[in-house]
Amino acid sequence: MLLFLRSTEGTSGPKLLPLVGNLLQLDLRRPDRSLCELSEKYGSVFMVHLGHEKVVVLAGYKAFREALVGYAEEFGELFITPLFSDMKPGGILFANGESWKEMRRCTLKDFGNGRRMYEDKILEECGYLMEMFEQHEGTVLIFCRIMGCTGRCFRFEYEDPRFINLSSRAADSISVAGFASVQLYNMFPRAFYWVKNRQVILKHVENNGRDVKDLVKHLKETLNPSMCRGFVDCFLIQQQKEQDSGVPDSLYSVQNLVYSVTNLFAAGTDIFVFSRSLFSAQVMKVSSVWFCPDQVQEELDRVVGGRQVQMDDRRKLPFTDAVIHETQRMVNIVPMAIPHQTSRDVTFQGYFIRQGTTVFPLLTSVLYDDSEWESPHTFNHAHFLNQEGKFIWRDVFMVFSAGCRVCVGESMVRMELFLFFTSLLQRFRFTAPPGVSEDQLDVTPAVGFTLSPPPQQLCAVGHR
Repeated sequence: MLLFLRSTEGTSGPKLLPLVGNLLQLDLRRPDRSLCELSEKYGSVFMVHLGHEKVVVLAGYKAFREALVGYAEEFGELFITPLFSDMKPGGILFANGESWKEMRRCTLKDFGNGRRMYEDKILEECGYLMEMFEQHEGTVLIFCRIMGCTGRCFRFEYEDPRFINLSSRAADSISVAGFASVQLYNMFPRAFYWVKNRQVILKHVENNGRDVKDLVKHLKETLNPSMCRGFVDCFLIQQQKEQDSGVPDSLYSVQNLVYSVTNLFAAGTDIFVFSRSLFSAQVMKVSSVWFCPDQVQEELDRVVGGRQVQMDDRRKLPFTDAVIHETQRMVNIVPMAIPHQTSRDVTFQGYFIRQGTTVFPLLTSVLYDDSEWESPHTFNHAHFLNQEGKFIWRDVFMVFSAGCRVCVGESMVRMELFLFFTSLLQRFRFTAPPGVSEDQLDVTPAVGFTLSPPPQQLCAVGHR
């Protein structure tokens, strides 16, 4: 039970109805918008009832940051929904406790020790991508599928059938997870266990797990402990060390490896592919309002010229960097962030919250917080530039969340976004397919667990 220790004006949340709670007051397709509207009346910390489940909502930058950073341990657990529980959660994303901590440590070790290695891999993929675009210059390409081949665990050819199956299953699972029927199952699992979409997701998870096992098996057969190729090698090397040392109940199990790789693959083929693909769609559809491509191009030509962009160039490209950050803010890929739960009883901003209470950190309310952003609902690259035109970091930029559950691959994702974005714009101009006007391009995100756009059919035309 959630108890409030201080008196507030009005109530601590909207009035509820029997059985359904506050469901009728929420748009289940975009609950973040409904919760933002409720926060205007009930404040930055309030409670809603989703069926019988009591949920604390954190709205606005100050409450979001104070909870996830200032009370990182108390608000640091992931809320395992019935659907996630059905998937037998584990790996990096859908787990808590020591298993999650150890998998995260392994991932951070891999990312942290191999920055130069990953930069080289990304640049190598940029080269393949440029070659492919040049070979098909002016012809129609499905951009989302192409960019998805830059997975962070394995590399696939652009038309590899296994990749197409893996990515389509992952994308479909993430989309279906946001459907109303799945949300109803999470709220009333006994009543809605029969919904078809739940079975669809579980089948996708099973099939992707089987394919990932086959890929891991190949990597294990070619493993060289003196030459770590990435996360899977890092995991396998540690697994062997613990086996040799006789560690009982090692967390470095095949099951945890498959879960972790599947987590990384799903993130790489949906959330971040979405960012990269949407960049290109917006470059041509709303370039005059959003990207100012001529200014980006001028900065790239002046600073980089015709050579390959490197990460060391980033500080010399403040306008381009500001455009990338502002686009990430506006895109708002994960509007509800990932649901958390309290790991112990906590008193927060005068409210006493019981252990195990579900918490929604409302990321939309942070990225569009009108007390923090000068023009929160309008694209404005000046949000990240000072008066001298130099790039400035803003703590309120929390697209990767915050605290101990911040995105484990943030540094690598930022590297990917910068290198792919600059490399593409340096070499190509993207246009709509023949016979399609820019106004006809649909970049409206489809609602799911994340906000994902439809696949984009684009034509790449070389600048040089």
